[in-house]
Amino acid sequence: MTAARLTRDQVLAWRPRRQYLEAPAHSAIDVVRRLCGVQAQVASAAEMAVGARLAPQRSGAVAHAMEDRAVIKTWAMRGTLHLLPADVAGAYLALIGSLKTWERPSWQKALIPAAQVETLAEIAGEALDGRTLSREDLVAEVQARTQDARLAEHLRSGWAAVLKPLAWRGLLCQGPGEGNRVTFTSPRTWSPAWGGLPETGEAARIAIPAYLGAYGPASMVAFDAWLTRGASSKRSLRDWFAAAEDLLTTVEVDGVRAFARSEDVEDMLGTTANRTVRLLPAFDHYVLGPGTNDSHVIPPAHRPDVSQQDRRLDRARAGRGWPGCGYV
Repeated sequence: MTAARLTRDQVLAWRPRRQYLEAPAHSAIDVVRRLCGVQAQVASAAEMAVGARLAPQRSGAVAHAMEDRAVIKTWAMRGTLHLLPADVAGAYLALIGSLKTWERPSWQKALIPAAQVETLAEIAGEALDGRTLSREDLVAEVQARTQDARLAEHLRSGWAAVLKPLAWRGLLCQGPGEGNRVTFTSPRTWSPAWGGLPETGEAARIAIPAYLGAYGPASMVAFDAWLTRGASSKRSLRDWFAAAEDLLTTVEVDGVRAFARSEDVEDMLGTTANRTVRLLPAFDHYVLGPGTNDSHVIPPAHRPDVSQQDRRLDRARAGRGWPGCGYV
């Protein structure tokens, strides 16, 4: 069977429509669901990404969704904070967590042994069930039970790297803010809509079609770059896509094979390329979904214009210091 043939211009015209950049969404949760989560490392950027897709464009939509507890805020894709729909958040977390990156020697060397992650998981699972704790309260609970000052120091770190495996296992998310203080609770405590962590095959059947429904057509590599920055094994990716294969169709985009949701192919084929120009806020998902390495979305010569890390690299090459880590 011959794969449906699409042009790159058709794809780049179809995605804005799917991402509520043409016809706006009715609510913040609609946006968060369609975009497969909204990066919330910078809270104001999350508000702008959602607000730009609502009519009328408005601020405060994310705050209202958090108050309604329809979304959870936790570490997810690419290890960054995201807003996720509470009912399907577990699908994305389950795929990331299934990789068990905290068991890799490089992770353990830089942070803590895998055995200590298990200890943290046990303590956090008990301490956060039905409760909301500040970071210091959580640190105190861990220190009281482990008498481990070094582990407590890792927990105090603003990067919160040792807490991410707990998020990926569905044990921890952010609770309501207390001024400038971050609080933590369990997703089950936070939202009655929390759906738990499905098994990996079912998680793939939720997450992969959802991603392709906003950012497709795309390759396994593109999906993995969005999900884990390329940390997934080829075997895991093959298994995940195999679990969802009855929902997917292989298409050709300017001769290059990629996956699309089967239900979207007819709509893609009927999409007419256009030259509409849209202004997007920082860290917008039209760019983050396929990634700034996708030269069809961001021409290489313009990548430093949208990527903080590339701007720092340019300064470093010019002899003005070594770059830090950017978000994109």
